[in-house]
Order: sequence, then structure tokens, then C-alpha cells
Amino acid sequence: MRRVVVTGLGASTPLGGDVATSWAALLAGESGVSTLEQDWVARYELPVTFAGQAKIKATELLTPQEAKRLDPSSQFALVAAREAWADAGSPKVEPERLAVDFATGIGGVWTLLDAFDTLKERGPRRVLPMTVPMLMPNGPAAAIGMDLHARAGVHTAVSACASGNEAIANAFHRIARGEADVVVAGGAEAAIHPLPIASFAAMHALSRRNDDPQSASRPYDLNRDGFVMGEGAGALVLETLESAQARGAKIYCEIVGGSVTSDAFHITAPDPEGSGAARAILMALEQADSKPSDVEHVNAHATSTPVGDIAEYTAIKRAFQDHTDNLVVSATKSATGHLLGGAGAIEAIFTILALTQQRVTPTINLDSQDPAIPLNVPTQITNLSRPDALAISNSFGFGGHNAVLAFRNI
Repeated sequence: MRRVVVTGLGASTPLGGDVATSWAALLAGESGVSTLEQDWVARYELPVTFAGQAKIKATELLTPQEAKRLDPSSQFALVAAREAWADAGSPKVEPERLAVDFATGIGGVWTLLDAFDTLKERGPRRVLPMTVPMLMPNGPAAAIGMDLHARAGVHTAVSACASGNEAIANAFHRIARGEADVVVAGGAEAAIHPLPIASFAAMHALSRRNDDPQSASRPYDLNRDGFVMGEGAGALVLETLESAQARGAKIYCEIVGGSVTSDAFHITAPDPEGSGAARAILMALEQADSKPSDVEHVNAHATSTPVGDIAEYTAIKRAFQDHTDNLVVSATKSATGHLLGGAGAIEAIFTILALTQQRVTPTINLDSQDPAIPLNVPTQITNLSRPDALAISNSFGFGGHNAVLAFRNI
């Protein structure tokens, strides 16, 4: 099995249009959540009127021709992938050894629903011929693959909110097995649309703090009342340690584990026993040839839902047992909201930067920590103390999907 390292990072988030600005805002304790000003909020009388909207519109960073032929989810993906590719030094790699693993949880929902409105209101002849290529879930991966001429395979994981982590895990294993030398991996989502908002609100999954949106995403807080929708994308360039060293590339860290399990419990609710999530954590550590006590930092899934946060704590406690008290846990969705299929990718980036810089960003809006979740969750920037320790990132999704990534300094 070949060693795999991270050499490039790219992102578009509610905190910033790239990695540097997103990370700086996260360190500063800023919130990327704001009130929705679109006229459709009032038109449909939506019960939730805020979300984590991308700080920079992808259309501002693409040509008009590119934007016209891509769903917003693919737009964000292409922006993030181009940043990651440039950050990695635009590796010279044979197209047949370059792959893409890029995920989404929902796909081209804007394209699909806009096209249906066109069909109803203006008839079939006015439906755009590019509708299907734009709405298909593999659209983001395909756009990146064509942009970079990747011919070792273009793959799409669709596992709800675990999608981004699953795509990165797949990329890690693809390189380790020798199927590719370089893979661009990550996830994107652009689902701040009336229908998903109405649907999530109907299942009582969203926070309804319409009068105070920046404080709405509050993982682990006693007064949390649901998650906040977010949008954007995160992209990582993974490659073999050998190729990165040969070309003198900047190496952020090594990815040493990527595991996927399932609960087989409920379509939306996590297993309250946390057994599937705990297995994912332990499997990632096994792949890293490590043990629970080797981990210092956890970027938690931590969506801010009353049930989900407790279930994840149960899983963490099950996996780490007595070492749980030694973990430094961050809940970055407090600042970004929940990017669904893109969440794992941007949180992997935040995990990597916390590991390499040896500092954990503050979890905001944690005013009164739930005593049922006694984790060490700093509300101020906190330094890590073990540069040789691992950092892991958790992602869990509807359908009982669990995906965990493990990283180590090199």
C-alpha cells in the first residue's frame, strides 16, 4: 500500500471564497450565516429565512460561458478544484494516472426544479438541452475531470452528508492501491433552494432562529434547535508521497485512514448507540496502524441537532473510552452551517490546517454546553500539544452513512 499525502487545498464557503479567507474567518470566530434576501422566501412563506450562503458567488470566478453550462453545485466544485490544483503546484501527471473523486449529497437541485418550472409554465420546447448534464449528481466530478483532463476515472459518492468524506476516503484508497497517482477529491453542494428548505423544515431538522441567524448553528449547546443550511465546496489534491517528494511539492500532511460504515438503523435518525460511527472511527485508526490514544483532535460532524449531537458523542465515547477526555473537539458547522455533501470536504480542510498549524479554531455559539455531551470543545483558539498525534474528521449522513478520515503530520 502506497503512502498518500495532501498537497493542495481549495474551498468556497460561507466564510470566504478560498481556503485562506475561510480559515482566517474561522479563527476569528466569525459566522457565515445570514438572512436570505431572495424574493422567494416571502413568496413561499418559508418557515426558515436564513442560511450559510457562499461568501463569494461562483459566477464571479468563472467565465459567463462556464457558469451558464454548470449547475451551482458544479460551479462551486470547479472553483474549489482549481484553487486546490494551483495550490498543489499544478502537478505534471499523465492523464491516465489522474483521477477525480468528487461528491454531492443532493446534486443539481436548482437545475432540476428550474427546468420543471420552465416545463410547466412555458412548455417542453423551452427546456434547456443541457438540463440533464447539469442536474446529474456526477456533474461536479465530470466538470473537474474535463477541466483537468483526468482519465484514470471520474467518480461520485452520493451518501447524503457523509458524501464529501466518503469521496476523500475513496480517493485515498485508490492511490494506495495503485489505481492512480494523483486524485482531486472533495464535495460540493448548492441546495439553498425553497424546496430543500421547506422539506428540511417540515422534518423539524432546521433551526428556526430567524431573528438571530448568526447564533442559530450551535452544536452541543443546551439550546440548539436544528442545523443551518450551507453551500459551497471543498477540494483536496491527494498524491503518492513518492511523487510529491520527487517534484518537491509542499506537503500539508499524510492521510492515513479513510473508512466507511453503515448503521442499518433508520433513514434519517442516527443509531443512538453510535456503534456504526464508532466502528468507522476505529477502522480509520486501524488503517493508520494507530490506536485511539494516538488521536488529539476531532473535527466533529456536530450539526446542532438535538438528537444527532448526542448520538455522535455516544459514538466518540464508545470509540475512545477513557481517552475521550483528552480529545480537543471542534464543531466548525457553528460558523459555516451544514454544507451537506460538501461538509466533509471543507471540514477535512479545517482538520488538516488545525493539524499542521497545531491550533484548533473556536466553536462559536456554545454558550451553555449540554451536560449530556461532556466533550472538551474550546470556544477560543486552542493550541494542540502533540505534533505527532492524529486528527480525525467525522461525517455522518441520512441513510445511516458514516465516513471518517484520519490525518497525521509528516
